[in-house]
Amino acid sequence: MAIEVGLNLEFVRHSDKSFLAGVEMAAAMGYRYVEPLVHTGRELLSEAGYYHSLSMEEDPHFARDVLDRYGVKASGLSAHCPLMRPEISVNYLQRAIQFAAVLGAPVVNTDEGMRPAWITEQEAWSLMRYTLKAVLRVAERYGVAIGIEPHQEISKTTEGLLSIATLVDHPLLRINYDTGNAYLAGADIYQALERIGPRLVHVHAKDISFEHAEAERGKVTGTPVGCACGDGVVDWARVIAILRSQGFSGVLSVECGTPEQAERSLAHLRALLAAA
Repeated sequence: MAIEVGLNLEFVRHSDKSFLAGVEMAAAMGYRYVEPLVHTGRELLSEAGYYHSLSMEEDPHFARDVLDRYGVKASGLSAHCPLMRPEISVNYLQRAIQFAAVLGAPVVNTDEGMRPAWITEQEAWSLMRYTLKAVLRVAERYGVAIGIEPHQEISKTTEGLLSIATLVDHPLLRINYDTGNAYLAGADIYQALERIGPRLVHVHAKDISFEHAEAERGKVTGTPVGCACGDGVVDWARVIAILRSQGFSGVLSVECGTPEQAERSLAHLRALLAAA
């Protein structure tokens, strides 16, 4: 695979659309990869078709049928849960890996989560290591990677992100780099991509508007979605050049807030990839 452009289904969150509607819209725009979101249990909005998340109580083959119907593939699975809460995350991530394997998604994306007040930072490292060891046993069986995303207290820095991604020495413990989260947290995203290149498995192509950057950079560790790629602070030509120099082969999964932004993101990124 060369560098491809995909779409995180968060783009329909504010449109109150279902997984099925999100996949159909993405395919109609010309996307060939999507990144579904999963949850455990049942909840009203997705059951009623007003939210795009998939319940892992369902048979994943039904979701696979939807992807196949519209000729798209899963670039990854969004399965965020707190690594430092093993009573939650071990079972959740193991189920997500099995779900991802049916969908054909090569990676399950997650982060360390918010550290509870009763857990010290020192304790958090031991808990995350335990979680990752338990989860990677299952990841190995199914050949699905775990992508650690910069999103919280530790992973907001490149050093912290790498520390989590090397807690266990395993080839399936990788990095899902979110350009928008890292930029807002204050990181130099270009230096970071050069440094983490060999561990990169998936990229959240999240741009940040200039107004958003001015208001929140250095004050937050992330944001749900960004603006259209090409409208904000991220130099995507530079990002693509770095990814190619690092030998990255995978998907830029666009994280934006509206269908219109998704269309413009695809046009912008495809033009840059073609020019390069």
